[in-house]
Amino acid sequence: MFGYIIINKAEMKFKDFDLYHSYYCGLCSVLKKKYGKRGQMTLSYDMTFLLMLLTGLYEPESQQGKARCIAHPFEKHATSVNEYTEYVADMNILLSYYKCKDDWQDEKKFSKMIFAKMLESKNEKVRKKYEKKAEIIAKNLNLIFESEQQNETNIDKMAGYFGEIMGQIFMYQDDIWKDSLYKIGFYLGKFIYLMDAYEDIEEDIKKNNYNPFITTWRLPDFDEKCRGILTMMMAECSKEFEKLPIIEYTDILRNILYSGVWCRYELVRAKRSEKDKDRRKNGSI
Repeated sequence: MFGYIIINKAEMKFKDFDLYHSYYCGLCSVLKKKYGKRGQMTLSYDMTFLLMLLTGLYEPESQQGKARCIAHPFEKHATSVNEYTEYVADMNILLSYYKCKDDWQDEKKFSKMIFAKMLESKNEKVRKKYEKKAEIIAKNLNLIFESEQQNETNIDKMAGYFGEIMGQIFMYQDDIWKDSLYKIGFYLGKFIYLMDAYEDIEEDIKKNNYNPFITTWRLPDFDEKCRGILTMMMAECSKEFEKLPIIEYTDILRNILYSGVWCRYELVRAKRSEKDKDRRKNGSI
């Protein structure tokens, strides 16, 4: 359910990409330092966005360095690390652990159960540190599971559960920016949930898995309606972002919010369109 909050590299300046990548590598290095190689395996672009958002808003001093990563062990990369990197690393572990447990409960993915076990001791430390957030994540993932078992058809309700999870994660502290940060996370969370369902609809039907779009995906305007819903989510998210007094990294953050998040959508839509053309040629639809 992750990997949707990404950059559009083709539309990004080289210096901005290098800066973005330094925060990505910085998060990777902190995950390794705090949680070992297993922690590194939870690294996501979605959380890199959160790190750069908090960095741009609160303007901490970042330390520059060099580190090897799990993907490129023989070559050192530039890293940028600050006081918010540790928070984002903790949230990465917390979310990854509960998501693995949810995947095991939902689809009986054995690999997810194993990985959850691998993260269990690491998650326990984070859970004690952020008890309220851990409770909210666990509660809403359980609500998603229960609603899926009941074949809930209210798409907004289902997406809202994951929105609540991301909202709490994005809301770093109780200050004047908490409402906007919560809303950015909330609408991004809804976008992630709906985008994941949009991408997986055909596979879910084959495997007889729950999907909120299962009753509408064969309608002629399915893609347009999905695009409309996703656009509304990102419009609300972007509106809250523009309220924040962020000066640094705005080009990178806007690249993600206004362009990057749509890269996967366009890829999925293009593949689905190609498949439909092949089916029509074969007379299967």
